Amino acid sequence: MSGSLASIHSEQASLVLECRATGAPLWRHLGARVDPAGLAALADTRTAASFSLDGDVPLATVPPAGLGWFGPAAVALRRAGRALVPAFGAVAVEQGEGAIVVRLADVAEGLALEQRFTLTPGGAILCDAMLTNAGTEAVGVDWLASALLPLSAASDRIVSWRGRHNAELVEVTEAMPQQAWRREGRRGLTGHGGAPGLVVLEAGADHASGTVLALQLAWSGDARLSVERDDEGAWVLSAGAALLPGEVTLEPGESYTAPQAILGLSTQGRNGAMAQHHAALRARLDWPGGAMRPRPVHLNSWEACYFDHDADRIAALAEAAAGVGIERFILDDGWFRARNDDTAGLGDWTADPVKYPDGLKPLADRVVALGMEFGLWVEPEMVNPDSDLYRAHPDWALPGREHPTARSQLVLDLRRAEVRDYLFGALDALLRDLPISYLKWDHNRDLAPAGGAAQVQGTYDLLARLRAAHPAVEIESCAGGGGRSDAGIAAHTHRFWTSDNIDAVSRVGIQRGFLAFLPPEVMGSHIGASPAHATGRGQSMGFRAAVAMPGHFGVELDPRALSDVDRAELAGWIAFHKQWRALLHGGSVWLGEGADGLVWQAQGCRDEFLLFALRAAPAQDRRPQPLRLPFLADAGACTIELLRIAGGEGGHAAHRPALWDGGAQVFSGSWLAHAGLPLPPLKAESAAIFHVKVAA
Repeated sequence: MSGSLASIHSEQASLVLECRATGAPLWRHLGARVDPAGLAALADTRTAASFSLDGDVPLATVPPAGLGWFGPAAVALRRAGRALVPAFGAVAVEQGEGAIVVRLADVAEGLALEQRFTLTPGGAILCDAMLTNAGTEAVGVDWLASALLPLSAASDRIVSWRGRHNAELVEVTEAMPQQAWRREGRRGLTGHGGAPGLVVLEAGADHASGTVLALQLAWSGDARLSVERDDEGAWVLSAGAALLPGEVTLEPGESYTAPQAILGLSTQGRNGAMAQHHAALRARLDWPGGAMRPRPVHLNSWEACYFDHDADRIAALAEAAAGVGIERFILDDGWFRARNDDTAGLGDWTADPVKYPDGLKPLADRVVALGMEFGLWVEPEMVNPDSDLYRAHPDWALPGREHPTARSQLVLDLRRAEVRDYLFGALDALLRDLPISYLKWDHNRDLAPAGGAAQVQGTYDLLARLRAAHPAVEIESCAGGGGRSDAGIAAHTHRFWTSDNIDAVSRVGIQRGFLAFLPPEVMGSHIGASPAHATGRGQSMGFRAAVAMPGHFGVELDPRALSDVDRAELAGWIAFHKQWRALLHGGSVWLGEGADGLVWQAQGCRDEFLLFALRAAPAQDRRPQPLRLPFLADAGACTIELLRIAGGEGGHAAHRPALWDGGAQVFSGSWLAHAGLPLPPLKAESAAIFHVKVAA
């Protein structure tokens, strides 16, 4: 395709490459949809520039780093201890329906690189890169970018997330860098800042409008994302796995595949890019039976009893769970041998004979008899030094000069086949002996010593083997809360524990950060105790329930400890969620901000959805301002019913507009988009929940 264009187009965006006789294709456009017909060659549009090489070196899909390209590299290689600078001269480009395949070769050095750009049905573009050693000598790989992309000169700011345990997904907005911006993970897993990703907004873009580029890596280990300004006034984005020095060496004939990058490009603001990522993530999920069923309401035992449980106590907790409408009961940490605190037992995956003298089967059978599914907490990648496993195999921990513990545990070396075999055998026995339909798979420490990309791949391999043997079992990814929530592990799991912090005020921001890349049906969101165990703050049952409602709903408390009134209210909220979950899961999500600190989100489809207007802090204005809903601008008549005001009890009925005392109301979509929905007053820590139907 020398001298021609290769392009793919979604409804909103275009990716356009210019093919050459030699060398990687040149980037011509990545952004809002364009028609490239009749486009002149890039060489005919580029002016001369002072202090430059005689031969122009514009940005290519694989720019010649070290040979005239001075921006970020797509590859960094070594051979025999020296830098290997590839010159990919031979090129073949295949244009298919919604896909571009670029095959490059450096014949002299024996290297082949294949790049793929694939448009998905939901509008996202998948970026793949695979390097092959086609030579006769080993090649060390220090870096292979999953994607190296141009950013528009109109780019205005970067949105990313940082976090720690119990304070995940804190949104950070920064101006485009004048030199460089970098986000890099070095902890061995995704981390509490969420998926390795970022959002780039052009000037004027917001949740509802404007051009937005959003990228996440499908990867659960160390990653590097960077944005560098070049001296021509634009920026280059690069993303890929952060490899340990010397970690990847390709022998002749071997290949290394970079983690897939998922790219959302939207002219409909952050919500448009978010929708593309949700669609791409849903395509990766491997649901038992091939399709998502209604997400069962959980009760997880952890905050109800921590390590202090036995057969009778847990059976009583299960009875109480069934009594309020729980559908899946998960037995959390503390069930296995010698596990009375976090200092012992990890690695020995058999029931504690003191707490469960008859094993777990009587409990699991009782849970099933009560009409619930039985789930079990495990932490397979970890081992306590005080365990039979470690005493038998101390060499199975990740090797290093030192072995620092965290939560009194070490990390097993999942790069080793015998370690994976042992863990598969232990988990397989549990799943064969007990009616387990769900595993809560935890990972409660950073990796030190490091395990690198091979450790991540070992975890993927173990999960894939287990899912193949037990395809009906669902798995939750938990890592000290939200420390491993990403599209990489999503191919093997079905839910993420968003945070160990269940304080509803904290969860508002945490969950909005989660939804930037991952859809609500995989977002674990529970009603916790009041006061919250993580923060000590207390909130009403209604506000806690309203914040948990949009995700995969559950309970993280002991219903027996509630008053009769509170227990009845909890049961009511569980029933309310069951009534609406089909609308909340599997569809669209819209996020936005209202006046005076209000935030809102809508979930469902374009013709029917639930709208949540949430107020965490006290209002500063005398009256609430109407809430604009921009995504309804082209909608017809909208019938809106105020279902509930949750939290902030007292005083609402006397002050809310008479409008909402008369049942459902009708507004035009244009009115809601530009003038706004009249709101009832909301006190601090309260939410209004509306049901909206849109006329065809």
